[in-house]
Formats: sequence, structure tokens, C-alpha cells
Amino acid sequence: MKFLIAALFIFLSSACFPQVKKDSLAIKYSNTIKAADLSEYLHVLASDSLMGRETGEPGQKKAAHYLAGKFKEFGVEPGFKKESGSNFFQQFELIKKEWQEVYIKVGKEQKVFLQDFYVYGDIKFQEEEKVEVVFVGHGIDSKYYSDYYDWKNVTKKDLKTPPQPLDVKDKVVIIFPGEPVHNGISLVTGDSLLSSWANDWKKKAATAKAKGARSVFIIVGKAKEDFTKRLDMLKEHVAKPSLSFTYKEKPGSAFFISIDMAAEMLGTTPEELMQHNNHNSLFLQGGILPKDTTVKVPLKNPYKLSPATLSIKCAVKESKLSTENVLGFIEGTDKKEEIIVLTAHYDHLGLEGGKICYGADDDGSGTVALLEIAQAFAEAKKNGHGPKRSILIMPVTAEEKGLMGSEFYADNPVYPLQNTVVNLNIDMIGRLDEAHEDNTNYIYLIGTNRLSTELHEVNENVNKTYVNIELDYTFNSFNDPNRFYYRSDHYNFAKNNIPVIFYFNGVHEDYHRPTDTVDKIIFPKVEKITRLIFFTAWELANMEKRIEVNVISE
Repeated sequence: MKFLIAALFIFLSSACFPQVKKDSLAIKYSNTIKAADLSEYLHVLASDSLMGRETGEPGQKKAAHYLAGKFKEFGVEPGFKKESGSNFFQQFELIKKEWQEVYIKVGKEQKVFLQDFYVYGDIKFQEEEKVEVVFVGHGIDSKYYSDYYDWKNVTKKDLKTPPQPLDVKDKVVIIFPGEPVHNGISLVTGDSLLSSWANDWKKKAATAKAKGARSVFIIVGKAKEDFTKRLDMLKEHVAKPSLSFTYKEKPGSAFFISIDMAAEMLGTTPEELMQHNNHNSLFLQGGILPKDTTVKVPLKNPYKLSPATLSIKCAVKESKLSTENVLGFIEGTDKKEEIIVLTAHYDHLGLEGGKICYGADDDGSGTVALLEIAQAFAEAKKNGHGPKRSILIMPVTAEEKGLMGSEFYADNPVYPLQNTVVNLNIDMIGRLDEAHEDNTNYIYLIGTNRLSTELHEVNENVNKTYVNIELDYTFNSFNDPNRFYYRSDHYNFAKNNIPVIFYFNGVHEDYHRPTDTVDKIIFPKVEKITRLIFFTAWELANMEKRIEVNVISE
């Protein structure tokens, strides 16, 4: 229903949205965006000398100075302003955590790190701790549905007394991925559309922590093979040191385990545990528990389990490192207090298995697009044709470590977030995915209508007026199992109610591998998409009225 309403709103309101007319000046400056320049810049950023641009490492520092140098060459002003003067770098400090001794004991059996389980985020058990285990279904706690109730004393014959809140304080909680669905209907949303809980394990982890849980275990897949396949993909990445902020705990930290290990921890079998995958929780009407509430009682009570004794040690060695976002600024004219922010992450994975992860597509392609857009706007301003609104071009750091550069900016904005009109984020635009293997004229767009239906309409009109690229909204679906909406730097703007567009070509066989190299980049494709983004930014920067936010609830 909510999507029907949104679609109807777009249809009825499209006539009210500003129509995009061809602007000869926009065309003139878009022509400065060239495949040859994009290639020149990327051959530097994805070269051996930058060693994969890992956050805090010399290659990332070299990349930051290269980007700042290009901004200066183009005539782009430094974007980081402070009393002592302006520069191109928003520097900040992170804590580097290197794994030392990591294991889990289930009963007397010791489980092996990166074989039986892996860890993501800000986890620390410096000394071995014994912890109590609690199963919390899908780990959801929303207005109409919650997993955080204790069913131990509830039976199907006696529903007079509602269950009490589940106590998870100082305990380890085990959580299923996804959300409960019955006959095609989500018990969370009440319709066929899934909620944001379905594909956001970080939200589940944060909820458990807020309720006092010591740590969180996420079940990966429905069979042990699912876990093994996922671990094989991530092993080298998650074995590397993690980073956290000095001023706050990194959100979304968890252990990841197979269904077999989860069953062992809970004193049951994988088959028994899977029976609770869809019907294990309380369904609340109106978010409260009146006497006449309809309660869905599980067929087999998931809380009548016999958890094993669990001991955890996850010791880390801590040190500090510094990194920086790079900020270039083109000041606007009569609406200069309002800001259009363009981002792409310039960091990558560095070395893995002794090989350089070049990151030519991820996200060298987005970073060089920012350089060409910066040059185009700077040239326009130099010629007296600068934008009405200000443009902040910001290559961000530490995306591969958990969107940390954009998160730091959102926590410490150089320009007030309330003045930020939109974020256009570019993350991988140089390759083809399997769905478009014979088509270079496409781009996935994500988030266009999540916060502003007007942004979606402007984007569509800009494309029709200037570029005519195939706009694919597959991953904009609320039901996208890949959860791409939550996986790049735009999300740190979106969660602050700032409309976003995420430009993305989809994953390919070289994603996060040393084989993501410059020779495989399709530069004419990058040029065309970069021009689309420039035209969109130009239109948004020069509209008489800033786009409106009309939030579509998940």
C-alpha cells in the first residue's frame, strides 16, 4: 500500500515538479568531462604505487594528496574551514584493533576463528568470559512485532497473561537473518513488502546492545554450506585489523555462525531450530498488549531450549591511526548557504594475501568521476557561470571499514546538515554486471525516492533531457536482499533525512579482488554516467526551490 501511495503521489504531482529544460551552459561544461581524463586519473589511483589505498596506510595518504592537488589545479577551493585556516583535509583519528587470541568454547569444544565463526566490528573480550545464551528469533523489536518477549510460561491453551519482556542483559543473543513471513505476508509490515529489518543485521545488533546484550551472534543462511560459502568470500577481509572511532563505539558489531553452531549453542538440532525461522515471536497490534490482543504462539516454543555453557575470548591489540576525507568546495551565488554534496570513497582494501587489491572500479571509478565533476563546476564558476547553491565534492575515506569517513562527516559536519539539500554518491560505475553483460548503457540507481519523490522526478527528467541512460531501479526495492541501500556512503546522509541518489553498476567477478584493475574499466561508460551526475547536480544546484523531503516509511 505504501508504494501505491508513493506511486500515486509521483503521478499526481509530476506536473508540479520543475520541468528540466536543456541548458546550453550545462552542456558546455559537461563536455569538459572526458574519458581520456578519467583514464589518466584512474591510472594513478589504481597504480602499484598506491598499494590498494587501505585506510591509514601510505597509499591512502598518497591518494588523498593526489586528489587535493587536482582540486587545487582545477581552482576548487579547500572545503575544510577552521579558524587557523582552510585546507582540503578533514582529518580524524581511529583505533586500529588487531586480533590476538580469538576462540569460542561451546561446552568443552573450542571453536576456531575463521573456520567455525568470524567476527565483524567492535568486538572485545580481552579475557575469557563465560556468558549465558539466549535465542531471540529474528531480533526484531518494532511497533507491531517484537521478538523480545519471554514465552517460557505461555501455552496455546492459556493466553490470559501476556508474556513478559525477555531479559537479555549481559547475555549473548542468537539471531536469525531476515524476518518472519507467513503465506507471503511479513508479520512485521502486515503486507508482502519486507521491512528494513529484513536485510539490516546492524539494526538488529544495535537493538540487542541497546537492551543490554553483551554481544550478538548472527546465523548465516539456512545450512552450514551457506556459512562456509560466505566465509570463503570474506575470510581475508575479516581477518585483517578492524577500525573503530575514538569517540564512540562502532555500531553493528557481531559474531557470525552457521546454523549448526547456533543449534549446538542452544542445545538443539539445526532441523529443530529451522522450524522456528518463521513462527517464533509475538505479533502486537498497535504496539501494545491489550487484553484482546491476538497472539501468535509458536508451534514449538523456541525458548524451551537447553543452551550449552559458552566461553568467549576475543583479545585485541589497539593502536591509533589517522585518516582524512578530502573536501573541495565551489561556493554558490545567491543560495550559497544550501549545499549539494557529492561523494565517492577513495579508499580500498590494500593488500590481501600478499596481492594488491587495486580497486579500479571499487571505487576508483567513482573517485575520478568526482574529479571531472569538480573541474566542470570550477570551470563554470571561473567563467562567471557558477551554481546558485554551493557544491561540496568529497572523496571519503574508510568506506571499506564500515562507511566510517562519511559517518565521521555526518557526526562532525563542516557545513550544517540542515543546509544539505542532497547527497549524490558514486560507488562503482566502470564495469558491467551479469544482468547487463551486453549493455554498457545502464546504471543502477538506489534511494532516489526513499526520502524525496521530487528528487526521483528531477533525476528522471534530467536523464531524459540530456543523457538517456537506462536507469535500473532493481536494487532500490525495499525487498532487495543485497541491502545495497545500507552499504555505501550515501546512507550516512539518508539516515539524517537528507535525500540521496546512489549510482552503482552492480557487482562483478572482480569485486573485492586483486583483479579489479584499470584495464577492465569501460571509460566511455564512466564518461556518460559522470555527465548524468553532473547534469543532475547542476539542475539541483540551480533550481529556484530546494527539493522537498517527504519521507516514505519502511
